[in-house]
Amino acid sequence: MDKNKHIPRLSRLTAILTLLQSRRVVTAPQIAEKFDISVRTAYRDIKALEESGIPIFTEEGKGYSLIKGYTLPPIMFTEQEANALITAENLISRNKDRSLTKNHREAIIKVKAVLRYSNKDKVELLSERVFYMQNFTEETTSNCLSTVQIAITNLILIKIKYHSISKGEITNRVIEPYALYHTQENWILIAWCRLRGNYREFRLDKIQSLELLAEQFDDRNFNLMNYFNTVAEKNN
Repeated sequence: MDKNKHIPRLSRLTAILTLLQSRRVVTAPQIAEKFDISVRTAYRDIKALEESGIPIFTEEGKGYSLIKGYTLPPIMFTEQEANALITAENLISRNKDRSLTKNHREAIIKVKAVLRYSNKDKVELLSERVFYMQNFTEETTSNCLSTVQIAITNLILIKIKYHSISKGEITNRVIEPYALYHTQENWILIAWCRLRGNYREFRLDKIQSLELLAEQFDDRNFNLMNYFNTVAEKNN
């Protein structure tokens, strides 16, 4: 049975509110699909939230969003949700990018601050009982993942000095960052390279210097799955 079926309405309204808080815009069909309800019921739920005083803004042709500046009380995590976050903390603490581990560690501190008092001791216990074997020496080989993520989400050009392992050369490039993936403990950036005039992949640990430029680029309608499929076809 779908976990969302027959969910009490109050719990569903709370979950919808959390969904609105986590996304810029949410549509009625998205709400209906997530909670296994009709679109008509989704409309009624949104109306109920509005009538309870939640400032929901309707964007014609797009969906619903919370009024800018509105803040919700701290979210109370269940014990299982807290355990999942702590497990992720241990995984990310072994990541080789220093910026990711630093920012995630600071975020987890804020998450722990809103946990129920009864869960705090359990969270600390679990932190001591979960260990991730890879990179147990906590070696870091890059420190730019967080900056690259900002560039991706804001369509900002990047200038890099890159050491190509295959060609054994160091080049300066201006690139349009589009996506990231992780493999064998290395973060790989997929970007449009203006030097080569095509998509290229760059290992973050081989970027010797990185600078965000004061210029944005036009999105090329990049699709990650399409990119992977194209690469797979070329390799076959």
